[in-house]
Amino acid sequence: QVQLVESGGGLVQAGGSLRLSCAASGRTFSSYTMGWFRQAPGKEREFVAAINWSTLGTYYANSVKGRFTISKDNAKNTVYLQMSSLKPEDTAVYRCAARNNVRPGATWLEYDYWGQGTQVTVSS
Repeated sequence: QVQLVESGGGLVQAGGSLRLSCAASGRTFSSYTMGWFRQAPGKEREFVAAINWSTLGTYYANSVKGRFTISKDNAKNTVYLQMSSLKPEDTAVYRCAARNNVRPGATWLEYDYWGQGTQVTVSS
């Protein structure tokens, strides 16, 4: 059974940085795409970034392009989201997701497994 466990959220001032981690377990992820989504109160779940486990292809939402970087560590089976130049509008619960498909997905319906989420709060 796939398990995804996020960590690294917290409170940061605008302009600051945070790194989120997603520890994945339960199977081999070579055919998977891993993604990050976020959801702010009263808003829909929003795609943030994705990475193909094998090809290392990366994909970003326009709202975070140039500020966020998704990466992974094969030895640790962990996916990271480095967030820089944070803005108050980045405040949300961030969730890691896994999709058993090498093609990237930008909607939450395309992902098969989810972590519980970690809160990111950016103060102005």
